[in-house]
Amino acid sequence: MLTSMPALFIPHGGGPCFFMEWSPPDTWANMRRFLENILQDLPERPKAILVISAHWEAEKPTVTSQKNPPLLYDYHGFPPHTYELEWPASGSPELASEVRNLLQDAGIETGNDPKRGFDHGVFIPLKLALPAADIPTVALSLKSGLDPQLHFDIGAALAPLRKQEVLIIGSGLSYHNVGALMGRVPPKGAAEFDAWLTDIMQADPATRNTALMRWHEAPGARLAHPREEHLTPVFVTAGAASGEAAVKTYADVVNGAAVSAFRFG
Repeated sequence: MLTSMPALFIPHGGGPCFFMEWSPPDTWANMRRFLENILQDLPERPKAILVISAHWEAEKPTVTSQKNPPLLYDYHGFPPHTYELEWPASGSPELASEVRNLLQDAGIETGNDPKRGFDHGVFIPLKLALPAADIPTVALSLKSGLDPQLHFDIGAALAPLRKQEVLIIGSGLSYHNVGALMGRVPPKGAAEFDAWLTDIMQADPATRNTALMRWHEAPGARLAHPREEHLTPVFVTAGAASGEAAVKTYADVVNGAAVSAFRFG
């Protein structure tokens, strides 16, 4: 019997990058293969998925709550066919309600959005991991301000979901200087920040959690994350597994930028 579902911090690439041609053609190939297998490595199939996406910020943590969420093609300048991608997973009003109850019990004010669909931080990686779209999914926003401690506390409040066979996924990027990832500028700070992040993520949980709260002091931090919305989901997943070890599950270099993924628990 499963004691607890792991929590994951994954990269979701650049826009619909896995569903178009690139030069060189293998630019996103390793990340694609990694995402295709993230559910295969779990101890059992999740009953539901909760995704904290870097592409949704709200005044208070807010959940999608409709039964059949649409897709939000919230990227710009990509080929026309990428605005016709489909991933028809159902929502879960029940999970959305449970998320809100857990956060409110922890003293964290919440919101509910019955109209919002899945942004590309949700449907792009899950279209690879779950092409059948047959596990109910709920998205949870970040809170504006992107405070590390608050997002860690959000994760801690949601930890009981893991024992209910809910997979918690933080969807972002460990390195998010867009110009570098798209090959337009040199990836300054990438190697330094990735080395720091790898070291502290694999440290004992207490050391890891403390260091994450001071991430901005790390080597290359603001070069890797001029704005930290793509790193913030890792605070939530770390909070959901605050006393458990983390392991690095993926390492890659995209246009010269080192990127990583981690599994908690």
